[in-house]
Amino acid sequence: MTMKRRRGVACLQTSIAIFSLGLGTLGATIPTSVAAPPRTPDEDVTCEILVVGGGLAGTATAYEALLAGRTVCLTEITDWLGGQITSQGVAALDERATQRQKLFYSRGYLDLRTRIEKHYGKLNPGECWVSESCFMPADGDKFLTEMLQDAAKKGKGTLKWFPNTVIKDLQIETVGSGQQIQNAIAIQHAPAKGAPPLNTKLLSATIEDAYRYENSQQFDKKIIRFLPLKPEKPPEKPQPAAWYVVDASETGELIALADVPYKLGIDARSHLEPSSSSEKGDPYCPQGFTYTFAMEQTKEPQTQQMPPFYLQYSPYYSYELKRLADFGLVFTYRRIWSPNPGEPTKFGGVDFKAPAPGDISMQNWTWGNDYRPGSSSDNLVYTREQLQASGQLNSGGWLGGLRTETLRRGEEHAIGYYYWLVAGTTDSQLGAGVKQPHPNHRYLAGLDSPMGTGHGLSKYPYMREGRRIIGRPGLGYPRGFMVSEIDISRRNYRDDPYYAQTLPPRMYRSLMTSLAGLELVKVITGAEAPEQVKRRSRSTIYADSVGIAHYAIDFHPCMAESPPEKPGNKEREGERRGAGQAYPFQIPLRSMIPQKIDNMLVVGKSIATSHIAAAAYRVHAFEWSSGAAAALTLDLSMDEGIVPYELTDGIPRREPQLEKLQQRLQKSGNPTAFPDTSIFNENWEDWK
Repeated sequence: MTMKRRRGVACLQTSIAIFSLGLGTLGATIPTSVAAPPRTPDEDVTCEILVVGGGLAGTATAYEALLAGRTVCLTEITDWLGGQITSQGVAALDERATQRQKLFYSRGYLDLRTRIEKHYGKLNPGECWVSESCFMPADGDKFLTEMLQDAAKKGKGTLKWFPNTVIKDLQIETVGSGQQIQNAIAIQHAPAKGAPPLNTKLLSATIEDAYRYENSQQFDKKIIRFLPLKPEKPPEKPQPAAWYVVDASETGELIALADVPYKLGIDARSHLEPSSSSEKGDPYCPQGFTYTFAMEQTKEPQTQQMPPFYLQYSPYYSYELKRLADFGLVFTYRRIWSPNPGEPTKFGGVDFKAPAPGDISMQNWTWGNDYRPGSSSDNLVYTREQLQASGQLNSGGWLGGLRTETLRRGEEHAIGYYYWLVAGTTDSQLGAGVKQPHPNHRYLAGLDSPMGTGHGLSKYPYMREGRRIIGRPGLGYPRGFMVSEIDISRRNYRDDPYYAQTLPPRMYRSLMTSLAGLELVKVITGAEAPEQVKRRSRSTIYADSVGIAHYAIDFHPCMAESPPEKPGNKEREGERRGAGQAYPFQIPLRSMIPQKIDNMLVVGKSIATSHIAAAAYRVHAFEWSSGAAAALTLDLSMDEGIVPYELTDGIPRREPQLEKLQQRLQKSGNPTAFPDTSIFNENWEDWK
């Protein structure tokens, strides 16, 4: 039975001019996608592993697969590898101090850090203070390109790289008791004759065109069909799947296309997610997204032109807190280039080197260029119901699954924030007299600028959260596997009166029982009351761990009202309750295996985590670790003649092939556990 599915360097004026056609309105109506008939593919391309998304997770997947000698197809909507650190502009490695001090990372991530340091002669050429390494985004693409080339040469693998390419359709068929992706239709775009170069226009003006089959005034299209690679000789073991597909996209596009179960936004409050801000959940309130940009300090004051839309967004902008209300502090927070570091200074308890002419800063600020919609009328990532209503789940109707109007507003919002930084005198959170103008700066735009775009904004917004799969049901997870808040949080739920006072008694007892750890038997037998369970001092340990990560549960909450820039608007109440420190945590293989589709894995921010856990599982080293794990999982699956879910379907019983995978990961320099990880080791307080 066949089931065909359609999931199938310039001044600010340059960017202001892009918006001169008017602002439009943002209503509740979802634009309807008009499905175009598919064109006959211009080219068939074969591979063993198709990786969709060239961010850090996708690049890591390709890197390890190439070292294993595999043939990899890698697609990316932009023309840069690296996602967060390149096309999204966040070229400031988010790391926790303890993990960094021990350099306990995947080998590919360590390779990246080494190349950064070798290229600049130091790891932190920007002298930023948020990270140990801030650098130029374009260089990140260069480092990763070299890494893939070296991996292919060393491992004798083959890389087929497709920049400026999106997936339009999937063909899914029933195979045995499950379903498998048989082929994928992609669209690669290039500038049409007489059209400006790519990255000249804003993403909101090009993204829907990129997903349409027909050529346009701005793009010529090539239709590519990705297919399984036929082996030159019969494999040693029968293969249950002809190839594998990895969703490494920034918003979980293939999850939506394949129509597998997933979540968006806030989860309903439960004993696993006790800090949730919603009793029933809210799919329209994920974390905010950010268009980053770069700005340079100059010796002389620059003429700063107010964008025509500035007054619409100015009620939002703020330094946020008094201890952060210093321009130099904000400028150097993510400074990515500092040729002549300034004098040491201090503000709000933070030591940094003062800005100097020639310094370049990348801006990514919560009450600045973060755009944080939270309603059904302006959410960025469409829910399944919205996709259905818009026609994007119809054959040929897929347009990327994002609300283009919200992208456009996010772009305006970001450019308005630059003007606020250099010319603004208001502060939405701290009041009058705090914000002063700083005209000795210029906004960097142009195809040779740090962001590589004519408009100066990042090529793609920094996405903190998209669609998150619900893993397969199993023992202890009857509704599907998911990593939850209590699996990683350092919060002392017992001593915080909020939980006893807010959670229903039964839910509170379930929470305490879930945290019992080695005391669980006493609790179950009644020898100890759940309320007497001592504070757990480690994260959940998974039998199927295939990677590691460590970061705080860091929130950029959606706003309470629509639009986000509405005067007087506030963050969604209660959203930051789940924020805080986390123990070092693991990446269980079950979090990467979707329901229904047997030959697909999910990496990066779309793995099976809750809304609160996702706030920690979203940074650079995690993305790399998840991608490396996917590659070696698929390599072993092909060697053993199995599909990935067979590695975990017997848990909690021993899984010899899973153990073989974990040994392969460890030996290759891809840790699956932090040092001294054990249910008997509760000494995790030093991991900050």
